Parts: sequence; C-alpha cells; structure tokens
Amino acid sequence: MALLLYRLGKFSYRHRWLVISLWLAVLVAVGGSAAAFHGTLSNNFQIPGTETQRIADKLKQELPAASGGSATIVFEAPAGGFTDAGRAAVTAALTKLGDLPDVKATTDPFATQAQLDQAGQAITDGGQQLAAGQAKLDASRAQLDAGAARLGAAEQQLKAAGAPAVVVEAQLGQQKAALTQGQQQLAAGTQELEAAKAKLELGKRQAQASRGIRFVSEDGQAAVAQVQFTTSINGLTPAVRQQVQDIAHETSAAGVTALASKEITEDISELFGTAEIIGIAVAALVLILMLGTLVAAGLPLLMALIGVGVGVGITFALSGAFDMSSISPMLALMLGLAVGIDYSLFIVNRHRTQLLTGMDPEESVSRATGTSGNAVLFAGLTVIIALAALVVPGLPFLSVMGLAAAGTVAVAVLVALSLTPAMLSLIGRRIISRRAWAKAEAHNAEAGHEAADQAKDEAKSTRGWGGLVTRHPIVALVAGVLLLGTLALPAAQLQLALPDGGSEPVDSEAYQAYDVTARSFGEGVTGPIVVVGEFPANLDATQAQKLQYDVADQIRGVENVVAAVPVALSQDRRTAVFQVIPEEGPAKAGTVQVVRELRERGAQIQAETGVTIGLTGQTAGNIDVSTKLGDALPPYLAIVVGLSLLLLLLVFRSIVVPLLATGGFLLSLAAAFGLVVAVYQWGWLGAVFDVANPGAVLSFLPIILIGVLFGLAMDYQVFIASGMREAYMHGAPAKKAVRIGFSHAAAVVTAAAIIMVSVFAGFIFSHLTMVRPLGFAMAFGVLLDAFVVRMTIVPAVMYLLGEKTWWLPTWLDRILPDVDVEGAKLNRDASTQELEGLSDSGSSPATPTDGAVSSGATTSNQG
Repeated sequence: MALLLYRLGKFSYRHRWLVISLWLAVLVAVGGSAAAFHGTLSNNFQIPGTETQRIADKLKQELPAASGGSATIVFEAPAGGFTDAGRAAVTAALTKLGDLPDVKATTDPFATQAQLDQAGQAITDGGQQLAAGQAKLDASRAQLDAGAARLGAAEQQLKAAGAPAVVVEAQLGQQKAALTQGQQQLAAGTQELEAAKAKLELGKRQAQASRGIRFVSEDGQAAVAQVQFTTSINGLTPAVRQQVQDIAHETSAAGVTALASKEITEDISELFGTAEIIGIAVAALVLILMLGTLVAAGLPLLMALIGVGVGVGITFALSGAFDMSSISPMLALMLGLAVGIDYSLFIVNRHRTQLLTGMDPEESVSRATGTSGNAVLFAGLTVIIALAALVVPGLPFLSVMGLAAAGTVAVAVLVALSLTPAMLSLIGRRIISRRAWAKAEAHNAEAGHEAADQAKDEAKSTRGWGGLVTRHPIVALVAGVLLLGTLALPAAQLQLALPDGGSEPVDSEAYQAYDVTARSFGEGVTGPIVVVGEFPANLDATQAQKLQYDVADQIRGVENVVAAVPVALSQDRRTAVFQVIPEEGPAKAGTVQVVRELRERGAQIQAETGVTIGLTGQTAGNIDVSTKLGDALPPYLAIVVGLSLLLLLLVFRSIVVPLLATGGFLLSLAAAFGLVVAVYQWGWLGAVFDVANPGAVLSFLPIILIGVLFGLAMDYQVFIASGMREAYMHGAPAKKAVRIGFSHAAAVVTAAAIIMVSVFAGFIFSHLTMVRPLGFAMAFGVLLDAFVVRMTIVPAVMYLLGEKTWWLPTWLDRILPDVDVEGAKLNRDASTQELEGLSDSGSSPATPTDGAVSSGATTSNQG
C-alpha cells in the first residue's frame, strides 16, 4: 500500500494542474447538483414499524382532520392582564394564521376558555334545574298517587252500595281518564328528566376530563393557542415557519408578546454560525504557530474546506432523494473539517521535515504520501468503518447520518492523498520560511551532522512529556486511569431523550415560549401525548360518547397524568383521539414513565371497555426513538470494538497494541459520557456552557459518539504507535522505540488534537441546540483520548511491557497480510536502487535520507 501511495503522490506532483483541475471540476459539479437537487432538511427521527408511526399512519387514513403536525403559540400580556384590544389582536392574528394554506386550524384561547368556564356554570345551572324538575315530578307523583287513592276509595264505595258498573263508569270515568293522562305526563317527564340527568352526567365527565387544562392562565397573564398544520412539523419550510412567526408577532402592536414554540421557530437551514467560525480560527492559529508560514498553515485549511465542500455538497444534493435530518450535514461538516485539516497536516509536516534534511522536493512529496499518507489512509478507514456501521442498528435517520459523515471523511482522505501533493508541487519552497531554509542549509552543510542529529534525537526522546511518562510509567498509568474513571462516574446515570424547548438557549424565543407555558399552564402542556382508540362497531352517538369518557377515566388513572381529553371522533365512531397532558415536560423521566404505563394499561382498557389504544404524537415518538437508540448501543459498541481489534491487529501485528488501544478508547468514551451527563443532564457549569434547563441527554449522541470517537482515537493510535513500531522494526530496543516514536509524533499529534478539539468546541455554542452536546462530547472525548490515553496511558503501558508489546503468535504472523503502514518497503526499494546506482559508479552510500523518513508522523526541531 505504501508503494501504491508513493506512486500516487509522484503522479499528483508531476501532473499538478490536471489533479487540481479535476478537483475543481468535481467541486463545481457537486455545488451545482446541491443547488439544483437539494431538499428540505428536517428533524424527523421517526422509525418505521414502531407503534407511534403505525398509529400516526392509521390516524391519517381514518381521521384526516386530526392528522398533521401541531405546535403552540403562547401570548403573554403586559402587567394587568389582557385588555380588550389585546384579546382582539390575538384573535385577529389566529384568524389570519388560519387562512394560510399550510395551516389546517387554530384554537382561539379566549373563546375556548370561555366555553370551558361556561360549561362549568352550565353544569351547575343544569344540576339546579334538574333538582327543581325532580322536585316538581315528585310533587306531581304525590298528587297523582293521592288522586288515585281517592278514586279507588270512591269506586269501592259505589261498588259496596251495589251501583252497577255503568253507573260507576259514568260517575268516575272522567276522573280515571284525567288520572291516566297525569300518569302518562309523569312518565314522560320522568323520561325527560332521566335523559337530562344522563346529559348532565356526560357534561360532568367532560368537565372532569378537561379539569387541569386551561387556555388562559388563572392569573390572566398568558394565553396558549394551538396551531394545526396540513403537513407534519418536519415538512414545514423555513418560509412558512417565518410567516407564522411574523403574523403572531403582529400582536405586539397591542402590547401582547407572542412566543412561538420550538416546533415553529426551529431554523435548520443554516449550517455555520459565529461559534463554528471561531473554532476554525483557533485551528488556523495553531497551524500558523506550528508551521511558521501563512502558506503552510493555509494549505491544510484549504484542503479541509475543499473536502467539506465536496462531501457536504454531495449530502445536500442527496437530501432531495432521502429524508435527511439537520444533524446529518452538521456531523459531516464537523468531521470533514477536523479530519480534513489533520490528514493534510500530517502529510505537509512530513514533507517539510524531509525538505529540511535536503531531500529532493518530488521525492519528498512522494515519500510523505507513501508513509504519512499510508497512516492517513488507515486512520481514515477506521473512521469510515465506524461511521458506516451506523447502518447496523437499522434506524433510517441514523443510517443516513452515518453514511453522510463517512462519505465526507472518505472525500477528506482522497483530498489529502491526491490534491495535497499537487498543491505542494505548486507551492514549492514556499512551504517553509526563508529563515528555516537558511538554518537548515547551514546545518546540512556541517560535516558529520547526521550522527549529531541522531544523538540529539535520542537525547530529545528522554525529555519532555514522553520522557516523563516513561520515567514514571506506573504513576502515569495509575493517574490516567483514575482521572478517566472519576470523570466516567456520572455516566451511570445517563438518560436519553430528544430535546424540547427547555433545552434551547435562554434568550431564544423557543425557550421563552417553553418557560412561559410551563409556568402558566404546567410543563406537560409543552409535550402532550396523543392516544388513539379503536372502538367497537355499530355504536350510536351516546354509546360512543360514553365510551370516550370511560377510556379517558382509565387514562387519567395513570400516575402523573394531569388530564385526558377526548378531542376527536371519526364519522363511523370507530376511531377516537385523546389528548393526554402529563405532569412533566416531554423530555423528563416522569413523562417517559407515563408513556410506558399507558402502554401497559392497554390490555386492561381493552378488557374493560373493548377499546384498543395506541400512542402517537411527537412526545411518544421521541420516547420511542430514544428507547430504540438505547437498545442499539450494546450491539453497535460490540461491532466497533470488534473492528478495532481486527484492524489494529492487521496494522501493528501485535496482540497487546489492539487490546491497549481498545481499552483506552472505552475509558475515554466513558469519561466523555460522564462529562456530558454532568453538564447537560445535571447542569454542572451550566452557566459556562449555556445549559439553562438541564435534562436528558440527546438520544442519538451516545451511538454517534461511539462511532466518531472510535475512529478518531484510532487515528491518534495509528500516528503515535506506528512511529514506535517503525523505530522497533529498524532495530531500536522496545523501550527505547517507545520514546523515539513518541518524540517523533508528539508535536504533530498534539497540534492535530488541538485543531480537532478547536473545531469541535466551536459547535458547543452552535445556533442549533441539538448539535451543542454533540460538539461538547466530541471535543472533550478527543481531548481526553489524545492527551490522557494516547499520550500518557499507551506509552506508559508499552514501556512497561517492553518486548512483550510486539508479541504475535507465529501462526498468526504467517497468515496476516503485511499492510506496511510504516512504509518499510519504500526504504528497502530506495536502498536497493541506491546500492545499484553506487555499484555502477563505485562510490559509497550516503545516509541522510534514511533518517529523514523515520516515522509516519515525524516532526523536526528545525523551522
């Protein structure tokens, strides 16, 4: 592989304009495709086949009026409550919203609250009327009973006196008829009263079901309106979202503040924000400090931007063909920038080091591509495999996310291996500053400088962090493990959920809407649960209505359910919809428990009422997604760890190194999880990281972090350990090889890690809230893995084990293919060619280039 990449580097160097032109053509073609074919990004995390999705599809088919996405707008009045003008402004805005093509219906909070209040008074009045009617019927019944008794007594007297039946009928017939009519009227009145009682009872049950729901707060300071759309929330375009907000904000003229919920305000049309740009600026500063010239520093940045442009452009171009979440291009952007800078940096740094030793520029670029490029290829391959493995859990949105990111990383690798050599050919000597050139040329002209350089290199390897770690390996190992273990402790309390309005920035409209709604109406109103009931056939209207309230009563029996209201019934009375208001917000553990208990109670409801229930809506759907993602974590982690062991076994031909690399990865992963829980779930340092309302962790963060951190951790493992292996293979004792390899790789790996952390840290304050914990986890995960695991624990253990580090069973050594990650074949080929040339000329071999290519991650103390 090293020889193949060497030839690729030489081809790119010699045909620089062809390579550059091809990449520019690709960039233009991808950009045009993205502009022409891109679709609308969404945050639709539904999973086909779940109960939530099945019930949603059923509802759309059988009760279209109740389908479609819904969101809320909360209106806040100034001090003193809503004035007539304020109420009129709210009603006018909602009426105007109802006229939009994408809006199916709106709910006027004042009219609805008035109906609820009037319903309570009507029940009271109805009860009084029923009591009066009952008293009247009782009096009539008493009168009829007394009349019947008197009529019976008179009839007995006539019969006792011997009066014929004709006479009895003549005298009492009219009274009997009047009595019969009165009894019939009494029966009719009784029937009407019973019907009124039944109606009043249904009214009471309706009021009881609605108890706990308000549309205007008790203090009169807030009113909440529901907006139902013709399509799902995720199908709304940014233009429609903005139009809804603009109309709602028209109430400000009457002194009323309108706050739209997260479902409406969420704008996922932009990828870059200020924070992300700052992260890239920090990366640029690190490059300038390390490489010394703007040209050298700008090259890795340019390569990363081209890679991201192509990779993310392809992602956008395919967004019209696939349902793609907003996190997909963001993840691709984060990874593309980070690995794109690092991969080009490794090749550029190797090339600069070789140039300073006097190597020919073309040979230097070819060698850098064949050695450092070989490490880049295998490092990139680990990231690509880990991300592509996100298809294994079988979750569509996660598969698209993983493949989009894997594709962008693949493009970054291709750019580094082909375009970077072409650009190095174009830049020429400007890759190194004049001062560094002068210093290097003077040094190379000194007699015997090779031996002095080697001695200096060995002395350097005993100093610095690597020297400290290897002088005290046990202390370094114990301290590193204790640090990561302590940071990992909070991970045991990890809770997963998709974000709600409470996780938005404090100054955002979505957070303010969530806060006002939660304070005025209860947290549960921000995330209602939709329950759909399948009723028996052939019910009349009264039976169906009674059954609705029977089911609502059962639902309200679940702990932490504030209200359960029947909101819709299909024309055939077979499908009913209930809105369930939990006590807590949609991402809280209490609401997750409510969903679980509702599903468990389904069998009891079916047995007692004959109604089969199912849950749907955003809240239940998000909980389903979080559960599925949690269940997918163990098998995915097993796949990633298995791939790690196999790939590193192939690269390093050692049993210990793969086990050490994988164990270190698991430690840094657990520590990253612990930090995420402490900050985003518990709220520690919330003011620093803008976490105003701590809650459950983003549900797909763990599985993405596993894939990404695994890939990046193996990057640094390859770059550090390959230098150690190369020194060992060139004859250095095992312990000395650890120091030499670390010394060669430390500077460039440190810079690469700082760059990657800077890029990821820029996303901690992203305008997309969902991206923030992901950026945090990646930034601190890479920070801990690079500096605690790869640069402390790994060299400490390898130094302690010495020769045992590279032990491999003979039978396994024979069957494993040689991937030559350290580029040994290049050195052998070069030596062979040199000896052949020298035998022809009769001169002795020189040695400078041997030292110049000692490591895939070599750095120099010059320039």
